[in-house]
This record gives sequence, structure tokens and C-alpha cells, in this order.
Amino acid sequence: MNLEYELTYHATLKEPLNVGPGAYGNRQVFEVTGGVVEGTRLKGRILTGGADWLLIGPDGWGRLDVRAQLVTDDDAAIYLAYYGVIELNEKVQAALATGSDTEYADQYFRTNPRFETGDPRYLWMNQTLFVAEGRVRSGRGVEYRVYRLT
Repeated sequence: MNLEYELTYHATLKEPLNVGPGAYGNRQVFEVTGGVVEGTRLKGRILTGGADWLLIGPDGWGRLDVRAQLVTDDDAAIYLAYYGVIELNEKVQAALATGSDTEYADQYFRTNPRFETGDPRYLWMNQTLFVAEGRVRSGRGVEYRVYRLT
């Protein structure tokens, strides 16, 4: 099994809605306001209307639960969903507080994106497993490098 780079995407997010501490941790909802997808086989934009329903546990880790949609430059609609984890270490907390970036190596930030589409040009995405590494971007955003498992 190998990993092959497929694409990078970044998303911009609204200020989180803090649902507050509950039975499973502190729930925050980050609404997606847009973004860009760039890869060799796919380019497009992330639409509004998605969100990350982040659950922050007492262990200092965030559990991601994300759903979003994108439209490719050649007008294919693709649904994107993933779970993942982010280590909310000092570098991440400083970046979130100051609106600055982290590098990919600054934290453990991993996801398992799943893409769905009915467009015949991108049906290969429905039968492919992906993993991604993330980082915090300035201006309340995130960026992911997505790899295809071969």
C-alpha cells in the first residue's frame, strides 16, 4: 500500500459557535464560508453551507466531524465528509488566538476524507480511500494535503 498526493484544499471558517461543555466535551461549530481545491486531476471551490462540528475533549484533542460541498472548475458537484483528530497543542492554540499559521509538522492533525459524486468524470473518487494532514491557516482557516491510498 502506498500514498500518492492527490490535492490540497483550504477552507475559510466563521468564528465558532460555542455550544458549550456537555457530556462528551466542549462542542464548537465552525461554519465553512468558502475555499479552494487544487490538484492535478481536480480544481474547484468549496461552497458555503458546510461546517465542522468539533468536539474538544478534556484530553486536549479535538475530534473533527466535517461536511462540505465543492464544485469543480468543470462544474462537477462533489460532497466531502470526514472525521479526524487535531492535537490542540500550544502552537495550535497560539495560531488560533493570533490568527496566524501553523506548519503541517507543528501538530498531529489527520483526517480521512470521503468524496461522493455522480459526475462520470470523477466517479473514481467514490471508490478511493484518502487520508489527509492538516494545518491551521491565518484568517480563520484550515488547509489539508490529501493523499490517495494505492
